[in-house]
Amino acid sequence: MTAELLCMGEPMLEFNQLPLQPDGARHYLEGHGGDTSNAAVAAARQGTAVGMITGLGRDMPGDSFMALWQREGIDTSTVTRTERYLTGVYFVTHDETGHHFLHYRTNSAAAMYGPDDVPVEAISRTRMLYLSGISQGISTMACDATMAAMDVARRNGVKIAYDTNYRPRLWPPARAAAVMRAAMETVDYAMPGIEDVQTLTGLTDPDAMLDYYLKLGPGVVVLKMGGAGAYLATPEARIRIPALPVRTVDATGAGDTFCGSFLARILAGDSPEPAARYAAVAAALKCTGYGAVAPIPRPAQIARAMLAYEASEDGGLRS
Repeated sequence: MTAELLCMGEPMLEFNQLPLQPDGARHYLEGHGGDTSNAAVAAARQGTAVGMITGLGRDMPGDSFMALWQREGIDTSTVTRTERYLTGVYFVTHDETGHHFLHYRTNSAAAMYGPDDVPVEAISRTRMLYLSGISQGISTMACDATMAAMDVARRNGVKIAYDTNYRPRLWPPARAAAVMRAAMETVDYAMPGIEDVQTLTGLTDPDAMLDYYLKLGPGVVVLKMGGAGAYLATPEARIRIPALPVRTVDATGAGDTFCGSFLARILAGDSPEPAARYAAVAAALKCTGYGAVAPIPRPAQIARAMLAYEASEDGGLRS
């Protein structure tokens, strides 16, 4: 399979906290996470030919990811496996303020993935490369690998999409801001999160945020704003994309679902606005179940929900 979309980054086996049992026991649901892997699954479920670029340990979590990607039809020919390093894991806990993460990823196989591991030929043949701030923040070596991959993409006319996904435990904001700014100067589709932008730039006004990223060079910027939906901008126009109201059970991976679904629709030929509307519904539906991957919806489910979405708030507020 020749992948139309290659997703580069760190997969992590997930243990997601379930509600407290009547006897006081605390149970965790095993699943799969890692932002670019989540996005890859979301895109694959929308019918896109997807491949992963990453490193995995030869361990149980690594085997689990290979099985997941096989079930989802995701190409693994650009996944390397090693006996030397382990696959990362993380825990998700929930309280009244939202969901919280505890990661075990130091010197993981993905963090030790370097520039020499980058699959030059595969990237040169794909249509789009997707990566994130986490892809870069897990280690200096991994950051260098992403920069090498983006260079290959640019030299071969491959589109690049990027999600900031800033995680303060990975790197300080000053370094993250500098690296992400350099990355944004090379990408075609920028999909920053509003809280990331506030931290990394000090900006608070959404329009100023869009101005900031458009000036760096991306042709399309989608500002992800959680429950407030998204704000889409091109050099010619801006439109607010409202969120679909749902009963949120677990928001883990919602932004990743948005990114993967958005890119799937772009690759299918949609213009940015309908792609963003579709992605907003997909992200909302993902929040109705536990785990980053299991609740990611498929096209039929999204199509049914789109009827309600199109009727809400006139389907968007133009500016």
